[in-house]
Amino acid sequence: MSTQPFPHDDCECCREVTRRTFLKTTVVGAAAVAASPLTSLAVSQAEKATAKKAASETLVTTLFKSLSEEQRKAICFPFDHPLRSKVDNNWMITDKKISAFYTKDQQAMIREIFAGLHSPEYAEKVVQQVEHDGGKEGFGGSSIALFGQPGSGKFEFVLAGRHVTRRCDGDSVEGAAFGGPIFYGHAAKSFNEPADHPGNIYWYQAKRANEVFKMLDGKQRELALLDEPREEKGTDTVRLTGKTDLPGIPVSALARDQKELVRKVMADVLAPFRKADADEALKLVEKNGFDNLHMSFYRNEDIGHDGVWDIWQIEGPAMVWFFRGASTFESSRRQPGFPKE
Repeated sequence: MSTQPFPHDDCECCREVTRRTFLKTTVVGAAAVAASPLTSLAVSQAEKATAKKAASETLVTTLFKSLSEEQRKAICFPFDHPLRSKVDNNWMITDKKISAFYTKDQQAMIREIFAGLHSPEYAEKVVQQVEHDGGKEGFGGSSIALFGQPGSGKFEFVLAGRHVTRRCDGDSVEGAAFGGPIFYGHAAKSFNEPADHPGNIYWYQAKRANEVFKMLDGKQRELALLDEPREEKGTDTVRLTGKTDLPGIPVSALARDQKELVRKVMADVLAPFRKADADEALKLVEKNGFDNLHMSFYRNEDIGHDGVWDIWQIEGPAMVWFFRGASTFESSRRQPGFPKE
């Protein structure tokens, strides 16, 4: 079966998406988190993380105040507008491109807001990735929208474009890491990358995930290795089910050292993002039960047939982290017998 294009995709490269991860974490229930004393160093680090987080939120407010009436009409929406929770591989949240609709000062603020959502170690790499995947227009080919009113407690900035959806919400969405689903990807040197994904800034995450698979014994691998990954349906790709009977191997079935490696995978996935957001995501995962997570790998789109799984996911009742490191288009040519989306 041939794949179906995403509603906002306008080229083959973006209809058949590679190398991306969806992340969405929400709280189910109101479990308490045990508090523990912080060392002076930990307090200092926490204060720095809070200050950095506030910097992006403060800039969003400054950006909002700088908008003209024409700009506000085009990109400002009520907080509960359905566009706020949308995510896709290649889409424009509004039809107003950053490079064409905003002043130079506003463009600089948008870039700084975006960079501030990432860790110091990865911010430059991520900005370069968006520049690269944005083609001729680079970062300026992306779009933004603002939801709600600054100071109201319900306000969110969303940037969307090719291989990127990011959010800056100031914790307006209680119980949701990042304020909603986010997306990242990288078409490094070509659309159909070889098995070792040269130059791809996110491939390190898959390499770590494959270390988990190598640690599994025979019976564990039977649970963890599946055929077809989840279908790609835009926002529905990461719609939460609330179910505990999930595909893959449950983390509860892993040994202690295997669980620790899964935690390292999760830390790697969150490494590109600012510490405050990464810490919030992990805290929500713990609230919903680390042992309730399931991890799965998918054999049907193994680039190079090398047993290094290019597609994998971690899923729980209240989260989905989905990593697709293979082009469905390329895999369908290599393995025509398998049904596709």
